[in-house]
Amino acid sequence: MARILIIDDDSVLVEMLTDQLTGGGHGVVSAGTLQEGLLLLRQESIDIVLLDVRLPDGNGLEYIPIITGAATKPEVIIITGQGEADGAEKAVVSGAWSYIEKPYVIRELSLQLARVLQYRREKLKVATVLVSLKRDKIIGNSPAIRRCLDLVARAAASTVSVLVGGVTGTGKELFARAIHENSARADNNFVVVDCAALPETLIESTLFGHVKGAFTNADSSQDGLVKHAHQGTLFLDEVGELPLSIQKTFLRLLQEHEYRPVGSSRHQYSDFRVVAATNRNLVECVNKGTFREDLLFRLQAFTIDLPELKSRGQDIRELVLHFAAKLCQRYGMEVKGIAGDFLEALEAYKWPGNVRELYQTMEHVFTNPLLGPTCFAIHLPERFRVQQARAGVKAKIMAGFDTPHALPTWSAHKNGCELEYLRRLKFAAGGNVTEAARLSGISRTRLYQLFEKHGVEFS
Repeated sequence: MARILIIDDDSVLVEMLTDQLTGGGHGVVSAGTLQEGLLLLRQESIDIVLLDVRLPDGNGLEYIPIITGAATKPEVIIITGQGEADGAEKAVVSGAWSYIEKPYVIRELSLQLARVLQYRREKLKVATVLVSLKRDKIIGNSPAIRRCLDLVARAAASTVSVLVGGVTGTGKELFARAIHENSARADNNFVVVDCAALPETLIESTLFGHVKGAFTNADSSQDGLVKHAHQGTLFLDEVGELPLSIQKTFLRLLQEHEYRPVGSSRHQYSDFRVVAATNRNLVECVNKGTFREDLLFRLQAFTIDLPELKSRGQDIRELVLHFAAKLCQRYGMEVKGIAGDFLEALEAYKWPGNVRELYQTMEHVFTNPLLGPTCFAIHLPERFRVQQARAGVKAKIMAGFDTPHALPTWSAHKNGCELEYLRRLKFAAGGNVTEAARLSGISRTRLYQLFEKHGVEFS
């Protein structure tokens, strides 16, 4: 039987679920907050987590990667009263097993639990060979990156086409190369086709090559990119930028793996594996008529969606240290120290340009002639220090205290907010309880209870 953790602040539902699960022979522990749940995950050997969405200290959906990344790698079943399609989609994309609305959880849980336990048993029975992935340039060990590396390992072990998605700067080519370097084709070529820069008039010559005399200035025969990719990997970078007129050519190539050099009468065959990358939503492009649906089907036999840097903040420190060492070597510098305020400023930034922007920022720092043995926040571009200063001021205003150590309890903070609100309400209502009830939307009876609780005199 399974060890199950329930993370939900609805005590009545937790009691009902506990009775149901223990009656089925399962071991059950529960937590009313995310932090309590994460603590139990570290202390217990958990197989299944039943996770609520709206919890006192956060949104459960945001914590799915952390939960599934725990030592026992538990499966997550979302239970929520908020039946929203977007929430269900986010749960699945984040790695949850399933998504059950609370009104149906008692009825549906048994079937879902039977399925997930069968899946878990089979998963644990599969003989896994520990493979040390070649990932020299992929830096970070956050749950989001580990999930992507798991997908890289699975993709490398197969020969199907792979589509790597992600916004600009997330490292799509690095992951594509990692798939190639960990595959059986690693000893052969990794050939890059820059789809955004591929001239329509030269596509056939670039891809398929040409024979001598095929066109003006064709003084000698030349092999195309497709031939160079034989028994290797053909990487279609920014495949979403391909014009429609070229997409048909690519579709035929991917289907047949045959091509004919320009000016030749003979077809040739190339045994290549396709990995494509895009920063576009190709499904939307298909709906708009700018990308062929049949080509998309060919490309996305296996997909890997790379996370933005803002969703893997714990990797920033490791990335900074890696880039610092790389830049020191590049510029022939002594190893630089990294000050705390330097890291704090970088970790507070949202990184719209992702890892690429972080590297460019580090490069900016290392070209500063005033850089000494240590990187301080003062060496960063001004926008980082301005954001850090503004964030510090805002945090103090919002919190109402000067240091993190002065953080009040939730009860004390709530009481303070209630008292301040009642004082302002009394002033706004001119001391009239009826008007105060109208302005606040609180009943007169409840208002009197609050006045008495906080010692506010109200005539």
